[in-house]
Amino acid sequence: MSRPVTLFTGQWADLPLEKLAALASEMGYDGLELACWGDHFDVEAALANKSYVKEKWELLADHGLTSYAISNHLVGQAICDNVDERHKSILPESVWGNGDPEGVRKRAAKHMANAAKACRRFIDAKPKGDDFDFPAVVNGFTGSSIWHSIYAFPPTNQAYYEKGFKDFAKRFGPILEAFEKANVNFALEVHPTEIAFDIVSARRALEAVGNHKRFGFNYDPSHLGYQGVDYVKFIRQFGD
Repeated sequence: MSRPVTLFTGQWADLPLEKLAALASEMGYDGLELACWGDHFDVEAALANKSYVKEKWELLADHGLTSYAISNHLVGQAICDNVDERHKSILPESVWGNGDPEGVRKRAAKHMANAAKACRRFIDAKPKGDDFDFPAVVNGFTGSSIWHSIYAFPPTNQAYYEKGFKDFAKRFGPILEAFEKANVNFALEVHPTEIAFDIVSARRALEAVGNHKRFGFNYDPSHLGYQGVDYVKFIRQFGD
């Protein structure tokens, strides 16, 4: 069967969505995966005003485009990271707040849970006639409290790494329950600096959250490739 080809807008979030939509349509894309930054998709606006998502669909339709997912990578990065001043440049002010690391992590987690609700509202507002069967998805990052130590000097051990996966499970467990309530899936882009960055850590991340049915992967083989990870094996291991 043929499948739609869509463009993730995150790398072009400096462009207004209206301008990017016109370019994507001209290049032959079927739709856009909307980044939750720039003016492409605002989680809080989507929850505050029902007309917001309707207007997004109208803009997409004006250019013959559809959408199947939103992406909340930047805020997701702060959920499990060891937050420092670098994060201020990628986070909305409402999440950064006063910059206290634990406060940032908690606000980022709340924002991600809200992204599930916003995604559901967005997908439910999709115009009739697009019958491609695909679940509502928020793609994103998790961050990681242990990535910085993967080059294991000073020495680390499995107990050290286990603390990181337990921290991930503690922070993402309630988020995944919010996704379940909204009937939306979270897809982690397996990527350096995330809790899962290769095959072994991906399996360990799944185990950490009890193979929660709302937690899966956004498959991007480019990051796996430059790390020397067998990206064909990855899709065979985690196809489900």
